[in-house]
Amino acid sequence: MSEQLVTLWRPTGPDELELVRATGFRRWPPRLPDQPIFYPVLNEDYAIRIARDWNVAASGVGYVTRFDVRRSFLDRYDVQQAGGETILEYWIPAEELEQFNDNIVGVIDVVHTFR
Repeated sequence: MSEQLVTLWRPTGPDELELVRATGFRRWPPRLPDQPIFYPVLNEDYAIRIARDWNVAASGVGYVTRFDVRRSFLDRYDVQQAGGETILEYWIPAEELEQFNDNIVGVIDVVHTFR
């Protein structure tokens, strides 16, 4: 039986993406002190909207990344509805981000770029 994976997306700006690149596209960087939660999202459309509408406005470029995480790890978290029906995300506490990173399978792919 193969392990079950969940595909997640993360909209990001250039600074965070450079930190991901430095890990060989395998890990997310630690949260900053004012960022107590890491928010990966459950659908590409939501990630696109954030990258295009927020990241571009904030830094001139926005990226959408896609990556797989072991379902057995994610099962400890509830899916959070942060707005409309499709505004779904996981809320990973900053102190659990290393465990989250340990459960990424494969690499973090950049699938969209917006300028």
